Amino acid sequence: MDFIELTVETPRELSDILVAELAEVGFDTFEDKDAGFCAYTTEDVFNPDAVAEIMSRYAGIGELNYSHRTITRQNWNAEWEKNFQPLIIAERVSVRAPFHPEPAGVDYDIVIMPRMSFGTGHHETTALMIENQLDVDHKGLRVLDMGTGTGILAIMAEMLGARQILAVDTEPWTVENARDNAAENQCRTIECRLGGVETLAGEAPFDLILANINRNVLLEDMHEYARLLPSGHPILFSGFYEEDLAKIQAEAAKHGLRYQRHRTLRSWVSALFEKE
Repeated sequence: MDFIELTVETPRELSDILVAELAEVGFDTFEDKDAGFCAYTTEDVFNPDAVAEIMSRYAGIGELNYSHRTITRQNWNAEWEKNFQPLIIAERVSVRAPFHPEPAGVDYDIVIMPRMSFGTGHHETTALMIENQLDVDHKGLRVLDMGTGTGILAIMAEMLGARQILAVDTEPWTVENARDNAAENQCRTIECRLGGVETLAGEAPFDLILANINRNVLLEDMHEYARLLPSGHPILFSGFYEEDLAKIQAEAAKHGLRYQRHRTLRSWVSALFEKE
C-alpha cells in the first residue's frame, strides 16, 4: 500500500481547523511546516472529493493552497534518506539512522529505519512522548505501545528498563518495520502485533500505556486503555493539538484517568494521566 502526502499552505490559525477536518476523512498523521502542514493517509483511504470539499469551505477565510502526491515504498526510502538528520531529544536521547555516526555524550542511542512508517522522533509528538518517558520509571514494567509506527517508543521503553512491551499498529508494513528496528537496537522484550484495540481482548493489565495516535482514535479507544490500566498506573497520550487537550481530559475523566501534566511543542501535546 502506498501513502498519499497532502501539502497544505495556509496561515497557522487556519491550519488547526483543517487538521481537525482532515482527520475526519482519514488523515491520521500530520507534520507542521513553516507555511502550513503535510497530512498523510494511505492510498486506499484517500478521498480527493472529500479533501476538495473541505478546502472549498475554508478557501474564503485566508490564503489556502494545497496539492497531493503518492509516495511509493521505493520513493519513500529515498525521501527519508535524503532528509533524515540525526536528532538529540532532551539532551539525553539520540535518534539516528544506521548510516549516521554514533554520537557521544547521550544516555540512549536509538537507531531507526523509518521505511514506510512514521515516528523518527522529528515530529513534535514523538519527541514529546520520549521526553515524558524519561520522567517515568519503566524498570520492570509491562508496557503497551499503541500506534507504534517505527517502534521508537517501544525501543525507548526497553532501554529504560521495561521487562515486556507489546507494540501494536494497524498497518502490516509498520509492524514489520517496528520488528526490524527492535532487532537493530538489540531489543529482546518487544512483541510487535498487527491490529487495533480489538487485538487486546484477553490481555492482562499493563503497568504503563503509551498511545501516540491522533485525537479521534484516542477518544474512541479511551475506554479500552482504561480497562487495561490498574489503579495508580500512568498512561501517556499524544497526537493532538493543545486546543484538543480539554476534550482528551474530559473523555479520560469518564474512565477514571486523572490528568497529571503535559508538555507542548509548537502547539502539539503529550499528556500524562494516571488511573484512579
